[in-house]
Amino acid sequence: MLFKDLEEKIGYLSTSDRKLARRAFDFAKKYHEGQLRKTGEPFVTHELETAIFIANLKLDAQAIAAALLHDVCEDTVCNLPELKKEFGLTIANIVDGVTKLGKISITRKWLFVTDEKELKDFDRYIETLRKMFIAMAKDIRVIMIKLADRLHNMKTLAGVEPEKRYRIAKETLEIYAPLAYRLGMGELKGQLEDLAFPYVYPQEYADLRKLIKGSIEQKQKYLENVKKTLFRKLAKVNIRPIEIHGRVKHIYSLWRKLMRFDNDLNNIYDLVALRVIVKNLDDCYKVLGVIHEMWKPLVGRIKDYIAQPKPNGYQSLHTTVFADNGKIIEIQIRTQEMHDRAENGIAAHWHYSENKNNLVDQFMKHNGKVPYKELVWVKELNNWQGKLKDNKEIAESLALDFFTDRIFVYTPQGDVKDLPVGATPIDFAYTIHSDVGNSTVGAKVNGRLVNIEYHLQNGDIIEIVTKKNSMPKRDWLEFAKTSNAKSKIKAALGDPLDRMPKHE
Repeated sequence: MLFKDLEEKIGYLSTSDRKLARRAFDFAKKYHEGQLRKTGEPFVTHELETAIFIANLKLDAQAIAAALLHDVCEDTVCNLPELKKEFGLTIANIVDGVTKLGKISITRKWLFVTDEKELKDFDRYIETLRKMFIAMAKDIRVIMIKLADRLHNMKTLAGVEPEKRYRIAKETLEIYAPLAYRLGMGELKGQLEDLAFPYVYPQEYADLRKLIKGSIEQKQKYLENVKKTLFRKLAKVNIRPIEIHGRVKHIYSLWRKLMRFDNDLNNIYDLVALRVIVKNLDDCYKVLGVIHEMWKPLVGRIKDYIAQPKPNGYQSLHTTVFADNGKIIEIQIRTQEMHDRAENGIAAHWHYSENKNNLVDQFMKHNGKVPYKELVWVKELNNWQGKLKDNKEIAESLALDFFTDRIFVYTPQGDVKDLPVGATPIDFAYTIHSDVGNSTVGAKVNGRLVNIEYHLQNGDIIEIVTKKNSMPKRDWLEFAKTSNAKSKIKAALGDPLDRMPKHE
């Protein structure tokens, strides 16, 4: 692979920025000279693939240069001071952050460490983890380059020895795919999961491939006819979509969903779906109206994620209809910007933002407040991990709070809250305010009274019942899911180590 493969992708950069990318490539090529990857390819091909992914996201020249250089300090004789001298502090800091991330192996095993030597290693690991979150908060490009690095590593995982393959794939499923989701990078999340799936669950993967064999191709042919019908109908009402295309559900996501439906494909309406990309917001709702005029919608399957975006910023209209010949299909409708944000998350925010400066500058300008909703969790991550004293508690909270499946639920006013699967009304109450959580005496979910240990479901509307001067109960700690709730409960119960600042 040559630099021209990247050069074709960075035409959006200025001449001087393109020269910076070329200089970074030449520097990396010189230091990696003679090094080969497990696949037998020259080592620098990995740096180029990582940089091409970053360029496809339309990130800035510093991010592309750092992507090209991200392995030189770890795998060659080059050191950080030399890199800083050659490319400046910002690029050196990004590379250093990516290097530190590469030394972190986060798995569930840390929750059960007892051996004295492992405990020492564990403490060092937690300290590295703390530094990682600080680096992420300062410059989100660190994690974006690491995700690009992991994607290419997963694509070439077949060249790695089997035991290591399993560890890398499992870490990808447990850590990096959820991180991509939290950054709103839906397509990357799906790719990482699909690449890891056959290594972590080989039998389940093989069984699923056998189950869906022929189904996808058949449904895709059917969708082509539906697509033509929809194009003609929209043209009659003077709506010209930018694009209508079919979307096949990611195989790992399909497997997870099938487990909830007894492996019955007939209950999966979005195995393949139509995606309609339109010019503006008005057209989104007009297209929805046209579709419902043509085909009868399924009750309860119309979702307006434009008016109520998901916590990671995802926006789209979803409807499931009885289309031609009574076959059930899902249709998604969104603008081009919504589509780009759904696929590429925070990278799309960067691209569409008028101010494309380093996000750390925006942090400072906002007095530490994260400028985008999609990055609030980064700030929260730093806040709570800075307050927790026990390393085991940090590891457990990470496993439960940040690297697990998420749900989103609503306040009665329609505000959306992002919580881990298994969260309870108590966890929800503490996302509102400490005082609300502390004075909770009950909860209504979708208008019905529930036990406060109830596991919230995606889309639930929760109303917290409070009583003045009420206090949390110690047994809440047994079923509260989030570190935020647990820490605030402990503070209210009088544990000085867990006292939180009064402001929320």
